[in-house]
Amino acid sequence: MPVPDPTVILTPVLDWLDLIGVAVFALSGALIAARERQTFVTMSFFALVTGVGGGTVRDVLIDAPVFWVKHPWYAAVCIAMALIVWNTPTRWWQGKLFDYADGIGLAAYSVLGAAKAMSYGLPPVSAAIMGIITGIVGGIIRDVIAGRPSILMRPELYVTAAALSASLCSFGMWLLGPRGVNDWIVWVIASLSGLFLRSAAIRFNLGLPAFHERGQASERETEIGAEAVAEAEAEAENDGLYFEDLAEAEKESPRT
Repeated sequence: MPVPDPTVILTPVLDWLDLIGVAVFALSGALIAARERQTFVTMSFFALVTGVGGGTVRDVLIDAPVFWVKHPWYAAVCIAMALIVWNTPTRWWQGKLFDYADGIGLAAYSVLGAAKAMSYGLPPVSAAIMGIITGIVGGIIRDVIAGRPSILMRPELYVTAAALSASLCSFGMWLLGPRGVNDWIVWVIASLSGLFLRSAAIRFNLGLPAFHERGQASERETEIGAEAVAEAEAEAENDGLYFEDLAEAEKESPRT
């Protein structure tokens, strides 16, 4: 696949996906700074790092010009998100509504990253990985700087949703592109699939199972075992007291 001129914009559809992803992730970064009661400068930094972090790592890895350096409106969008958060109560952004908006940005950004990597000649597997990186690395950088547990350390279906969108995009373009299927159809299907999975995870609290060593009891099993041991000890202790009391009573009672 030929490598395009880096100055050529891929398509208006991808441009809009790019801006949506940057805006939503910048908003999430600004909200973290707001909850930590930081200054506007720190809030803007969090918004910028979260908004463009994943795309920056992607462009460096695929040897493409870093997308936001030559196009200053990306930084402007991040600062605008910081201004919005600065001038609104944080309670406006609480609840599941923001989680769904974040899911939209995740799916859109993952598709964008995979599509851009495909346009630079990467194979589908590598392009899918670039899509995942685009979708999640900004949030990872945000969490590390803020000292929060990373999304990678949680069992919820977040990275999985990014992987679904990115994989459908890269393999869809690889398989269906030569057959005359328009790329934007693949992008829409891939975005909606990742958004559907992420929305289902939010709605029904879905998550991946955690690893347990074979033969090793789970935390709940350990708790149940500890409770059983405590009950057995209590019963044994009560039995002992019962027999001791019975023996004392027999000694004190007159013999006939």
